[in-house]
Parts: sequence; C-alpha cells; structure tokens
Amino acid sequence: MQNVLSQRFGAPAAASFSDWQKLLKDGTAQPEAANLKRVNDFFNRRVRFDEDLTVWGRSDYWATPMETLGRGAGDCEDFAIVKYFSLLLLGIPDEKMRLVYVQARLGGVNSSITQAHMVLAFYPSPDAEPLILDNLINDLQPASRRPDLQPVFSFNSQGLWQGASGARGAGGPGTLSRWQELLRRARAEGFD
Repeated sequence: MQNVLSQRFGAPAAASFSDWQKLLKDGTAQPEAANLKRVNDFFNRRVRFDEDLTVWGRSDYWATPMETLGRGAGDCEDFAIVKYFSLLLLGIPDEKMRLVYVQARLGGVNSSITQAHMVLAFYPSPDAEPLILDNLINDLQPASRRPDLQPVFSFNSQGLWQGASGARGAGGPGTLSRWQELLRRARAEGFD
C-alpha cells in the first residue's frame, strides 16, 4: 500500500501513510471508544476539507482511503469513508458502523438552509443510539445531540437502509453504484 501511495502521490503521502499505520498499530490494544475518538481526531486534523471538483476535478467522487491520505484533502464522503476503513482495520465489525447520508442544517437546527452531507455512525449494539463521527464537529456525539442532521439513507458493506434506523428497507449494498465502485478500487489497493 505504501509503495502505491508513494508512486501515485509522492513523499508527503508516504509520511501520512506512516502516521496512519502508527495510529492503527497503537490502536490494537485500545478499547473501541478510544479508537473511535482517535480515528475521528486523526482525520479531522490531517485531512483538509475541499470540494471534489477542486480535489479530483469531478463534481462527485468517492475517494478510497489511499486517495484521501495521498491528497490530504477530501469532502465529507471521503472523511466518512477513510474513518470507516480505518475502524475496520482496528477490528470494529462492519455491522457496528454505517455511512449515513444526511441533510445537514447549516447554521444550526433552526436554519432553513440544508446541504447534503455524510457522516459515520457507530452502533455500540444493534439497538443502541449511534455515535456520530463527523468532519464538521470533533466531538463524538450521540445522534440525539445532532438535531442538525436529518438521515436520508445509511449503508455499509452488508446493506442499505432508509434513514439511520435498523430497519432494512432500501436494498442491498449493490444498489449503490458509487459504493460498489469505491469497494472495487479499495480492493485493488489492498483492502479486503
């Protein structure tokens, strides 16, 4: 992975990769809660937010973890994706995480201005309220403390759901073509 990253993005990307590997190595003995915070903080500090058009020259592009590390920049989907894959590598089961597409109220809960946004939700147990990992807010917060986010659909490699609830309603993960394309590219980079 490091060779692919160095060849494609240069020496600064290799340094980011080394720091990421250290994060993963140090996290093997940490509890889930500590790793959630460490991963959220790491990427919120290390990756610069920018629009896909600026970073990738496309209006909507879902970057692999290697691409996000390599560019050191990404949009909300890229933050959620790189956190998801990092937590998988730290041993957090897929069924405890979902990428959640939301409508975010800009300026707070009373704002009428919304924008499409993506976050990562962590479910400590199947029926538990999820914790939200977000590039806009560094603190991990339960979903109930994020009334500015209105879930539209959520997904992981196991399925696709309407909203963020546990009720499967939208279909399997194969119905989300951008996700399938991302998984294909991530496998080519060495992710299982």
